[in-house]
Amino acid sequence: MTSKPKRNSSLSRAKSLDAVALLRADHRQVEQWFSQFEKTNSTSKKQQLASSICAALSVHTSIEEEIFYPAFLKATGNKHMHHEAIVEHAGAKTLIAQIQEMSPSDDYFDAKVTVLSEMIKHHVKEEEQPGGMFAEAKKSDMDLRALAGQLMARKKELQLSAEAA
Repeated sequence: MTSKPKRNSSLSRAKSLDAVALLRADHRQVEQWFSQFEKTNSTSKKQQLASSICAALSVHTSIEEEIFYPAFLKATGNKHMHHEAIVEHAGAKTLIAQIQEMSPSDDYFDAKVTVLSEMIKHHVKEEEQPGGMFAEAKKSDMDLRALAGQLMARKKELQLSAEAA
């Protein structure tokens, strides 16, 4: 029996998930990396974790802003929630860019990763809380399964282009 190529398993996973579940899974992965960062004293491990965190958040913010947020705004008309999420992303992207230019030996490296972690925890809490963006999306007429497929496809594109760079 042959195993399916990875691409097919990703597509199957997207079909079994909705967009909210996919975005939540990204949140859990980044939370895990932030937790590991807080616990390590190894500069090489900190560099690797910060790179993973920044890459994942860059892709995640892109797919939310390009696909999920516009669909959310169209379905709910909730400009306040949409605009707040965009502004929070802008702040995170500023810190991500700074962290990507630094190394663990730089004075403010740990502090910037810590502040990014706190910003992301706040953002995730707002998206995932009852009455938050994800709950509102689930109550709306958004096709969350179709959006999951779009999110997965764009995520893969962005990851491949980042690897090629």
